[in-house]
Amino acid sequence: MTLPVTDDPLLKPAQFVRGVGPARADLLARMGLLNVTDLLWNLPRDVLDLTHVSSVFDLKEGELRTVCGIVIDRDAKETSKGGVMTAILIQSDGGFVRGVFFNQPFILKKFEIGQRVLFSGKPRFSQRRWEFSHPRVQWLGSEDVGDGGGVLPVYSLTEGLAQHEMRRLMKTVVDEFAHLVPDPLPENFRSRARVIGLSNAIRQVHLPVTVEEHRDGMRRLLFNDLLEFQLALAMRRRFWKKDRPAIPLPSSAKIDARIRRRFSFRFTPGQDQAVSEIVDDLGRDQAMHRLLQADVGAGKTAVAVYAMLVAIAAGTQAVIMAPTEVLALQHWNTVDNLLADSRVERRLLTGALTASQRRAMLEEIASGKAQLIIGTQAIIQDDVRFHKLGLAIVDEQHKFGVMQRAKFHSNEISPHVLVMTATPIPRSLCLTQFGDLDLTLISDLPPGRQKVVTSRIFGHGSAAKAWEFVKQKLRDGRQAYIVCPRVDEDASLPAGVDATGSAEAVYRNLSQGDLKEFRVGLVHGQLDRENRSRTMDAFRNGELDVLVATTVIEVGVDVPNATLMVIHQAERFGLSQLHQLRGRIGRGKFQGYCFLFSESDTPEATKRLAAMESTANGFQIAEVDFQLRGPGDVLGTRQSGSLPLRVADLSRDIELLIESRIAAFNLVETGEFDEPDFAPLKNLVLDRFQKLMDLPQSG
Repeated sequence: MTLPVTDDPLLKPAQFVRGVGPARADLLARMGLLNVTDLLWNLPRDVLDLTHVSSVFDLKEGELRTVCGIVIDRDAKETSKGGVMTAILIQSDGGFVRGVFFNQPFILKKFEIGQRVLFSGKPRFSQRRWEFSHPRVQWLGSEDVGDGGGVLPVYSLTEGLAQHEMRRLMKTVVDEFAHLVPDPLPENFRSRARVIGLSNAIRQVHLPVTVEEHRDGMRRLLFNDLLEFQLALAMRRRFWKKDRPAIPLPSSAKIDARIRRRFSFRFTPGQDQAVSEIVDDLGRDQAMHRLLQADVGAGKTAVAVYAMLVAIAAGTQAVIMAPTEVLALQHWNTVDNLLADSRVERRLLTGALTASQRRAMLEEIASGKAQLIIGTQAIIQDDVRFHKLGLAIVDEQHKFGVMQRAKFHSNEISPHVLVMTATPIPRSLCLTQFGDLDLTLISDLPPGRQKVVTSRIFGHGSAAKAWEFVKQKLRDGRQAYIVCPRVDEDASLPAGVDATGSAEAVYRNLSQGDLKEFRVGLVHGQLDRENRSRTMDAFRNGELDVLVATTVIEVGVDVPNATLMVIHQAERFGLSQLHQLRGRIGRGKFQGYCFLFSESDTPEATKRLAAMESTANGFQIAEVDFQLRGPGDVLGTRQSGSLPLRVADLSRDIELLIESRIAAFNLVETGEFDEPDFAPLKNLVLDRFQKLMDLPQSG
């Protein structure tokens, strides 16, 4: 392999770093560590603090302590309440310490006899020995003891590379090159932000004398990561607000009254507040970029229709883009019924149109004859030309990415953009994935909306009772959804195994067995559009009692008489997805019931489904889901191969995220970011995010 030649020492190939050589360079390359800069940013995944290890004989009850010992025994047993207690016994300094873990049976496999471990926590003296309940555990290798104690960094490794080798290599790299790393933050800004210099931070992260030093160094590196991301969002917002003029869409008391007469209900206070904020934005000559976030059933669609009618009253076109045909069709039915006697020209644009139908509709959109357009991503294809687009609404934005939203900004005059989601978003994602948008929340629900009774079903006895309950409610005239995680049976499994996860198997078994007295239908994404629509219409019209489905019913389905939902293998779904599915029932005058059938008793599955049982608040559920599943792709651009955060963790670093956001938006809004001192930082931001976030070259 021919290595590139460079005069920049920070780009020196790893092979030529002292103590590396060709063989070890190949091992480092497996980890993506190709040069000096890669190595400097190869941050430890943890640190071992061996400076404050206590002797067993110095422990004090209730005081935070760390002990080091060797595993000599381990076991797990059931408790009287049906849980599992796992106990790990270690020998330390001639004494014995026990670590106890409740309802975490999986942790037993992480310990082996003879392993050296650290237990950290607040001990108590029980049964003549010290005991830690749920201690923080760190596993030590033989090289950790041989490295002489102190504060030791712990690196991710690859086969053939030992921890002590990586530590020695990183010390060499830091000693020789860390002082050469340029700091993009001006000194006066670092002082205001209370962060240390970048070179010093890199040294303290890799070669800390104390745990506090490591934390200070990490704080700076995390702050850098988050600050650059927030600066990109702030620049994107400034570009849209100041450099993209929009057509003002003024409203009036007369227009307001005329629109509200279309609705058969009074708006909730939350809806009224949302309308007020949106109408205020629409009246400006700067393009609105607002996120409308609402819990399931809070009435965001009504607010969206109101906004579209304001745009049409101002003489422009309005469009709403949905992620699926099911949701687009639901919006179409809602709008078409609402405007039944209206002169507003409305069109449904999806992939289901024939070539000639599509050509005719595109001509009507381009001429301006079509005023209100509803559709899927077919709306943002290159051949779609709007005559005078005033408002673009993107529904269920989490199904799209930032680039789809940007598609509406191809002309000199930008439309106002309203982004909507009925999947509540954790606070940290609001500040990142939607951090360039103004936020509107609808937190209240329409009067009379009942909380759905939710129960986790585990075991055959509970399942039998649940099915009897469902059948009784069906006999009373109610309807039910049966939701499955996949369409067909897994061919790789033996016959009959895991059949409950297959919609086709469930449909066959129920229609010929337990529910044969009822009318049962099947709908999933692999059915052709005509069959899918026919089945959905039959259920909506009461011609079917039970609908077996996959997640195609997650959004956009509104059948008030459907009060029952059974979700098979509920542990396979995300919490927010379960909340969305549950939102399909309890939409009428009858009480809703949701049964979460589960085949897993792992701690994560138990915690997730317990959250569904305990709360109907989508915002609380979203936070639990975020903690358990992580942020995923925070810009909806994973396909580009470039993720926006290098080292920060949105669930862990929320306070630093807020701090960096305030600093970034203040720099951009005051113009300080355009001063020469910040040029190196601006170049870094553009290098990272220009393509990813569609930023102008100048920033």
